[in-house]
Amino acid sequence: MDIMGFREFCLSLPLAEEHTPFDEDTLVFKVGGKIFAFTGMIRFHWITVKCVPEEGTELCEQYSYVRPAYHMNKRHWIDILNDHDPPDEFIRERVRESYRLVIMNMPKRVQEEIIRAVEKTGYKLNPGRK
Repeated sequence: MDIMGFREFCLSLPLAEEHTPFDEDTLVFKVGGKIFAFTGMIRFHWITVKCVPEEGTELCEQYSYVRPAYHMNKRHWIDILNDHDPPDEFIRERVRESYRLVIMNMPKRVQEEIIRAVEKTGYKLNPGRK
């Protein structure tokens, strides 16, 4: 997956927005004002996404292209290393899960509002999974 495909996929998620709050090279994707993914634009070598701690540990052990996130809480965030050529579907799956986790960890009132808006688009969030 290249940077444009990654960007297009992230922005295809309901209510997703892109920002560059850190610097001109770091592209950040948010839902409800919270980050669910980010990457470098100039050197698209990594993608950082949120994960369930136990799942993150398993992914790091299972795949050479997954490691604890460099600049984030290493229990809750992982890096997917693009220079190790991860499958596109793996990237999409991890981004979708990160998006879902971010929404499910919002305050209940905000969460319910976002879930209603997301579901109006026809997107299946699967909020029961943690």
